[in-house]
Amino acid sequence: MSKPQHHDPEVLDLGVMPYAEAYARQVECLDRVLAAREAGTPRCGFILLVEHPPVITISNRPSARQHLIATPDQLARAGVEVAPTDRGGDITYHGPGQLVVYPILDLNRLNLGLHDYMRLLENAIIEVCRSLGLNAGRDASATGVWIERGDDGSSAKICAMGVRVRKWISLHGLALNVDPNMSHFDLIVPCGLAGRGVTSLRRELGDRTPDMANVKAMAADSLVRAMVGASRAADEARMRTNGE
Repeated sequence: MSKPQHHDPEVLDLGVMPYAEAYARQVECLDRVLAAREAGTPRCGFILLVEHPPVITISNRPSARQHLIATPDQLARAGVEVAPTDRGGDITYHGPGQLVVYPILDLNRLNLGLHDYMRLLENAIIEVCRSLGLNAGRDASATGVWIERGDDGSSAKICAMGVRVRKWISLHGLALNVDPNMSHFDLIVPCGLAGRGVTSLRRELGDRTPDMANVKAMAADSLVRAMVGASRAADEARMRTNGE
């Protein structure tokens, strides 16, 4: 891909990669972002796009492991591994057909607090879903992106989010269900939200579902535009503060 401009995060497509290996790539990118900051040449960062082989990730939240429903035998038959994670949130499934995005961003450079950063991620994916004709939005009681599914106000989660910040550089990110094996979500209580539905682009759009390559391009474009906007706003704020 082309060399990023001053405001641009660099987009890296990792293809299909095991969870632990992708985490190592996140840390490698974080080290590069931190080194740039310490050298006085801060950069926006990276956006990593990846699909994982089937894996359930469990956070350090005390109740998270209780939301693993499947027995070891059921997990083995389904071909799903279990891995610990240091992100926020609860329990999450990742697998083929799900787009996982790891933005490794200097939040100081972008002048973003954690709350604003999470809302920015949600907005970017809401924009993607709405461009496909879906009634996507937020849920005031839960992070992520939700699809409204009826007049009764019910909704189903299409994109889960969980992040961590290290020295104000972001790790982890979001998982957008494009066309994963939805039966694998029955192995857990997704995100620890009992009784809440999970959906995918395939379930909502059927034959109109774009392929993974197109969804990657759409998500990357939406996220890059959001980060560029935040970066420029931060620069303008610094210039006003400095009287430039």
